[in-house]
Amino acid sequence: MKKTIYTGLICVLFTTFSYAQNKSGFGFKGGINYNANGDYFESIGSNAENPDRNIGYHFGIFGKFGGKIFAKPELVYTNTSSDYSDGSFKMQKLDAPLLVGIRFLKMFNAFAGPSFQYILDTEFEGIDIKDVENDFTVGLNFGLGVSFNRIGIDLRYERGFSENEATFIDNHSGLGVSRIDTRPDQLILSLSFIL
Repeated sequence: MKKTIYTGLICVLFTTFSYAQNKSGFGFKGGINYNANGDYFESIGSNAENPDRNIGYHFGIFGKFGGKIFAKPELVYTNTSSDYSDGSFKMQKLDAPLLVGIRFLKMFNAFAGPSFQYILDTEFEGIDIKDVENDFTVGLNFGLGVSFNRIGIDLRYERGFSENEATFIDNHSGLGVSRIDTRPDQLILSLSFIL
């Protein structure tokens, strides 16, 4: 009896692996981010404070083209939050990763590429931050994924290439201008579906 059950499970797994493939086309994706932004300087002369990581989210659209080697452009809305001792820094941005990947063992893939980022809005505990050094920045994405026919799951790491500061008048300490590095540093878990 046990031998029959084990044989049946092995057959099901083998069938699943043999039909698992990366399809080409357009689709939707969404998921969660485990993120932090860069250092926070409470005033010009103060030491840098590193952020506590927080959970954020993202959703968007993508295209996937090719076979064993593929291209995957995406357009994704991302919402992040980082906690500092004086409050939380929140950021909303549009990400446009241009990824190139390779498929291996039929259902697994590895990918990497630049991510073009446009900051839509930033806020530090109710203070709108108007002065972001660069609204447009470039980062790097790389990661691993698994595909089951039209459904995909991937885990990637994203890091901004260059510092990008937001400055604001610090109403908490009264010490003047404060700065936060808006460069993201995050792990991104996504679920995707090709139409």
